[in-house]
Amino acid sequence: MTELAQTDAGGGSDLLTVDNVTLQYKTPQHLVTATYKVGFTVQESERYVILGPSGCGKSTLLKAVGGFMAPVTGGITIRGRAVSAPGPDRMMVFQEFEQLMPWKTVLQNVEFPMRATKKFGRAESRARAIAMIDRVRLGKFRDVYPHMLSGGMKMRVALARAMALEPSILLMDEPFAALDALTRREMQQELLGLWEQFRFTVLFVTHSIEEAIILGSRILVLSPHPGRVRAELDASRFRFDEVDSPEFSALSKRIHGLLFEGKLEAGSRGA
Repeated sequence: MTELAQTDAGGGSDLLTVDNVTLQYKTPQHLVTATYKVGFTVQESERYVILGPSGCGKSTLLKAVGGFMAPVTGGITIRGRAVSAPGPDRMMVFQEFEQLMPWKTVLQNVEFPMRATKKFGRAESRARAIAMIDRVRLGKFRDVYPHMLSGGMKMRVALARAMALEPSILLMDEPFAALDALTRREMQQELLGLWEQFRFTVLFVTHSIEEAIILGSRILVLSPHPGRVRAELDASRFRFDEVDSPEFSALSKRIHGLLFEGKLEAGSRGA
């Protein structure tokens, strides 16, 4: 039995629909079912978080939304149009933002997707890149290379590059997972600050309960492998200054129970 949030946290129209999606992939020994009949809808300008333990199919689901693999059952649509291949309406942001090309400057990195997709001409791509770099407060660093930037600056470059292409949705695959706790908190604050400025739509994957509550307007909780929908929860009211509140703690405990119910029962039976 799944539990769905009653919330208008997104405040917009439906953008992404994932309908009854089962995903599988092959290894040399096995056919692996990553997710089983997963369904959810993301609204315009929403921060939608997919939360689940390692191996539950979170990243595989993000790849399917990105158009890099096809569902075995069900379908994925963006504004009613079926997703069948990668496209500039979906931009991926990976862990630690190391997808920035180290041999290109900040300006060249931000320009690159626009030039590669030929969505804009050369002059317009340059103008849009400069404007977006200025908007993320990196105008003085246009000619700097990625290795000279801090983690927060790299994230701003990655987001500037994505948003310059005007995608419908940003797909973020555990971008802060390998960071230390202090840097991770700084990156979370940076992301929320940029969202307040641009109100982009983001689909964010994490295995951290605290991160999901802080960053998400809604949270989709998946079961352990294969990923099934356990619940969809409203987290729109929570911010950093509420991490120690009883309400935050109660939601965290509730999510923990949803993630590990059944697994804990099995462990107790075997004791």
